[in-house]
Amino acid sequence: MLNAAGKKILRDVHLGFARIHVLHHAAEEQIFGLAMMEELKRHGYDISPGTMYPLLHALEAAGTLVSTDKVVNGKIRKYYRTTKAGDALLRELRAKIHELVEEVLDPRPHKTAQRRRNH
Repeated sequence: MLNAAGKKILRDVHLGFARIHVLHHAAEEQIFGLAMMEELKRHGYDISPGTMYPLLHALEAAGTLVSTDKVVNGKIRKYYRTTKAGDALLRELRAKIHELVEEVLDPRPHKTAQRRRNH
């Protein structure tokens, strides 16, 4: 059972994963908030509109997403795509994810553990 601090860390990591997921999909095609909430739910993330829309707005304010408005069924829907900066960020994140996955999921001892033993 996680304590309050552990739950906060887990939430922060999940929000980071959600940001990466949003960038990934926005690099592939135009996305919108409700569709991303449903996509994330498919992966076990229960993201509310009160979390999703500020997340999208923050990524846009950071210059990693750009939005366009389209009328869909008489209502305005905001669609997002990555910018060049967003694509560059996604490339860097993918490299870091790859490095982390190799280290965390590789069952062999790692160089950092070996260095600690040698000192």
